[in-house]
Amino acid sequence: MTVAPGDIATTTVTVRNDSDIVEAYSLEIVGDCAAWTTVEPARVSLYPGTSETVTLRLEPPRSPEVRAGEVPLGVRVLPAEHPESVRVLETTVRIGAFHELHSELAPRRRRGWLRGRYRLAVRNQGNTPVRVGFTAGQAGEELAFAFTPERHPLEPGESAEIGLRVRTGKPVWFGAPVVWPFTVDAAEVSETGEQDAPRPDEPAVRAPLDAEFVQIPIFPKWLLALLAALLALLLAWFMLVRPAVRSAAEEAATEAVQPRPTPAGEQGGAGQAPGTAPGTGTGPNAGTAPGAGSGGQGTGGPGGTGGNGTSTGNGTGVGDGQVSQTIDVKSTRGQTRPGTYPVPEDSVFEVTDIVIANFQGDEGLMTISFGDRKITTIALETFRNQDYHWVTPIKIPENDTVTVEVTCEKPGTPASGRQAQGCHEVVNVSGVLSRTAQ
Repeated sequence: MTVAPGDIATTTVTVRNDSDIVEAYSLEIVGDCAAWTTVEPARVSLYPGTSETVTLRLEPPRSPEVRAGEVPLGVRVLPAEHPESVRVLETTVRIGAFHELHSELAPRRRRGWLRGRYRLAVRNQGNTPVRVGFTAGQAGEELAFAFTPERHPLEPGESAEIGLRVRTGKPVWFGAPVVWPFTVDAAEVSETGEQDAPRPDEPAVRAPLDAEFVQIPIFPKWLLALLAALLALLLAWFMLVRPAVRSAAEEAATEAVQPRPTPAGEQGGAGQAPGTAPGTGTGPNAGTAPGAGSGGQGTGGPGGTGGNGTSTGNGTGVGDGQVSQTIDVKSTRGQTRPGTYPVPEDSVFEVTDIVIANFQGDEGLMTISFGDRKITTIALETFRNQDYHWVTPIKIPENDTVTVEVTCEKPGTPASGRQAQGCHEVVNVSGVLSRTAQ
């Protein structure tokens, strides 16, 4: 007998009692058809020599689990009084084939600059093996489609995931996103790849899956607004801010290079030039003596007193005025050497500026101290020229020293291009040297 999944088919079985007693017979379906076959009635009682016809009702579900083809059907008839007389009737049921594909596309909407990737899930809901092919369609020719794989075999109840790549030919540089709608369909194909004709058990027209690819521009709108704002700022800088800054800088430079008035302590008496301090002795051994420091008061020879004046020499005179002393320190590799400048007696040195020159590019350590106060410790390799300035001067009393201690680790290379034999640092200390006693 033949039955199609989802339909109902019936057949009959006749049971006859050939014994000499009243007998009850139980009928039971055995085999692969037992799950969806019933017997009506399932039990009959017969007098001797009588018979009764029972109906077998076959209802195979429309499911991939009920595969197309021939399936054996057995009916076991069991007598209640004589169970040893059991009988099994056998026949063959031919299950018809049906075809059904279920497909889903995820996501239905994808965004990208030039390409988008989708996943197509396909399931064979029929009861016979099929080969599935995939097609995509668009109203225009702006999109190109590629399926991986292009065809796929599916057993009844089997699922597969197919990759779909959508690509556009031209980018969108500016403006709003462009929406490209397209459709995707899955259908049975032959071994050669041609699509099979619709079968009577399938819908004549199967609606394809709708999807969209949203092509976004390379440069979004906010980027254009940002570029316009930056361009406006650049124009404002070159047209308004830059001329004002340049003018202010030129005014500051002009003011910085204007000559300063010379302090009174630097002018020599009676129009004498700096650096000379002739003495005017009053004793028998009156004479002249060179001045000490700058703006110092000279000390005459034995029995005489020198006059006021300024000097850049190394005399012993002491006076009020600006002082600039240079400490030159030379040392060899691995050696620590100090350089000092002692503050004269009856004087106080108010330091306002220090300029350090590492013109060779030596490597090592330099420590600067004012008396017993350590001012700074710096690495020589971090600078070539460096200066320090104090608004409030640092006072160094008499007999204290400005000490520069240099530890030479590696001599540098001066402008001559040859590495020096030793380290050489120059420190210039400037300030005001004032007398503390008249």
